[in-house]
Amino acid sequence: MFYVIGLGLGDAKDVTVKGLEIIKKCDRVYLEAYTSILTVGKQKLEEFYGRSVIIADRELVESGADEILENAEQQDVAFLVVGDPFGATTHTDLVLRAKEKNIKVQVVHNASIINAVGCCGLQLYSYGEVVSIPLWTETWKPDSFYDKIIENYQRGLHTLCLLDIKVKEPTLESILKKKKVYMPPKFMSVAEAADQLLQIIENKTKENEDKSSISSSSLAVGLARVGSDDQKIFVCSLSKMSKVDLGPPLHCLVIPGHSLHPLESEYLSQYADDKAELEKLNH
Repeated sequence: MFYVIGLGLGDAKDVTVKGLEIIKKCDRVYLEAYTSILTVGKQKLEEFYGRSVIIADRELVESGADEILENAEQQDVAFLVVGDPFGATTHTDLVLRAKEKNIKVQVVHNASIINAVGCCGLQLYSYGEVVSIPLWTETWKPDSFYDKIIENYQRGLHTLCLLDIKVKEPTLESILKKKKVYMPPKFMSVAEAADQLLQIIENKTKENEDKSSISSSSLAVGLARVGSDDQKIFVCSLSKMSKVDLGPPLHCLVIPGHSLHPLESEYLSQYADDKAELEKLNH
């Protein structure tokens, strides 16, 4: 059997009882380590599981699927994913590959940022399409995600923005020379995401009172390490968010729709640094 097991969002103990029982009995256990991270490392997981874990980086998952699935017809193989197994399309592809090889698959679900974002008080059924914000470089500054945020905003829907992470990314020079040299890990912060949005707004629109668009004074919700003991939530304007430090990763950013339910406003107010400003931003 090939097991795809969600680990939840916090630390080693967020795995389900079912997931833990499966991990302990498997012949091989892989930990996917590039679409997201836990607040604890491989060593802590191995101590809690009482067994060794194989790190599955991007290269192995995308190019070495056959290695992961090797002998899964006769053995039990577990593939561990931070959050929920289907939070990334890569894992859907891995399940399809297993089924093509006639390998039986079992999925064990867990909490994901997609539903845990409800902790900020914005109602889950009022979210629109989720977007990913990539880290810009000097020569590469895509902004297509902005249009999706605006589409959600115009419909009165909130937008969950998942922020880019770079783990074991090859340097441009190493790609050209075909020699594997990797950049240090980088995790986008809410401040960086807000700054990129502000640059797009400046390029695309003139700030005004048009309710169909967002501006530097629009409401923003920053979240960090959701599900962990030191989780942080901060509510302020988009311009102020570009200067906020919420500490270590992982971060995500929410751009609320143009009008909030009174209960949403009340819940958000506990995370606002300036409640009067929040009241003003919400009108």
